[in-house]
Amino acid sequence: MSECKLDHSQADVKKKYESQASFLPDEMQPLFEQFFEKEHVQELLNEVFHLLKKYDLASDEEKSERNNRLFLVLENV
Repeated sequence: MSECKLDHSQADVKKKYESQASFLPDEMQPLFEQFFEKEHVQELLNEVFHLLKKYDLASDEEKSERNNRLFLVLENV
């Protein structure tokens, strides 16, 4: 994924999650609910935003890689 110079707010990340939620594994939903209950550093918000960005258009291999990274992030915050 390319580097983005924009900082994404928690609201941006939540909106992006909501637009991609139906494409994500069901077991990720409670992890995202917990994620949005807390404040997070900018780097983490940006990373999660970009993992979600165009998730629905990603190949199965790319989705698998993103899922692994998202689970790693969401289970450790």
